[in-house]
Amino acid sequence: MIKVENLTKYYGKNIAIENVGFSLDEGEILGFLGPNGAGKSTTMNIIAGYISSDTGSVKIGGVDILDDPSAAKKKIGYLPEVPPLYNDMTVKSYLEFMFDLKKVRMPKDEHINKVCAMSKIENVKERIIKHLSKGYRQRVGLAQALLGDPPVLILDEPTAGLDPAQIIEMRKLISMLGKKHTVILSSHVLSEVQSVCDKIIVINNGKIVADDFTSKFTKSGRDTQRIRLVVEGREKNTYGILKNIDGVSEVIKKGETEKGCFEFTVESGADVRRAVYRALSKSDCTILVMSPIELSLEETFLNIISGKYNENGGGF
Repeated sequence: MIKVENLTKYYGKNIAIENVGFSLDEGEILGFLGPNGAGKSTTMNIIAGYISSDTGSVKIGGVDILDDPSAAKKKIGYLPEVPPLYNDMTVKSYLEFMFDLKKVRMPKDEHINKVCAMSKIENVKERIIKHLSKGYRQRVGLAQALLGDPPVLILDEPTAGLDPAQIIEMRKLISMLGKKHTVILSSHVLSEVQSVCDKIIVINNGKIVADDFTSKFTKSGRDTQRIRLVVEGREKNTYGILKNIDGVSEVIKKGETEKGCFEFTVESGADVRRAVYRALSKSDCTILVMSPIELSLEETFLNIISGKYNENGGGF
C-alpha cells in the first residue's frame, strides 16, 4: 500500500533525512520512533505530500505522489501534530467545509455523522472548536483525516497533550482504524507504539537505524541476556553459586517472594540457563521459576540510538 524509496531532504546545507525507505502492506500499523529532530515529521510530511523530497519516491497504492499528487492524496488522511483547525467554526461547519474542500463524493450528512461517531465527537458537533478541550480538538483533527474514507492514515503524535484516559481511548481508536486502513503513527510514548503497532521503524539523525515487526523488536539488539529466577534455598548460598557460573556477569538480589524462596535477576552475555540448572541442582536448591526477561522497548530504543546495538554487530 505504501512504498517509500531513498528519500533525502535538505534544508539549506543541513540534511534532514537521508536515503529513507520502507514499505507497508494494507492493514498494517507502522510506528515511527526517534528523538526530537531525528526526521520523523519531515518523512511523514513528504509521504503526505505536504513537502517534497530532494531525491527518492513515495507511492501510495501504486500512485507516485509526485507524478499524480491529486490521485495519491485522495488515498491519504493526514493528522499533523497540531491539527489544522479553524477555531471560530463549529465542529460540524468545519467538517462540512473540509468535506467540500476535499471534494468527497459521498452523502455529506451521513458521512460526517459516521466520522464523528468513529472519532466520538457526536456530542460536540454544534460547539465552537476553540471552546473544546485539547483531547476533543485532537479528535476533530482525526475526524477531518477520516473524511473520504482514505485507505492510508498518517498520524503525527496523535496523543500529544492528551490525558491518560484520552490516550487510552485514542489507542483503541487507532487499533480499530488499523483493521480497515494502513496507518503510519509517530509517537514519543514507546509503550503506546508497542501496544498499537505491527511494525516499528527507528529513525535517528535522519537515517533509519532499525526496522522490524513489533513482536521481534525487543528480541533484537540485545547485548545481554537476563533471567528471572525464583529459588527455594538459602539466599546467600544461592547467590554465591550463581555468581560463580561461567558466563554470568551480574546477579541481582530481588528479595524473598515467600518463606524460604528468593528471587534473583541473572545477567549474562550468553544463554546460561542449563548451567544455572546444573549448578543449583547439585546444591539441592529447588528452582521454582526460571524465565527470560526481554528488554523493554525503552531499553532497546536507547541502545539503538546510542549506537550500542550497532557496536555489537546486530542488524534488523
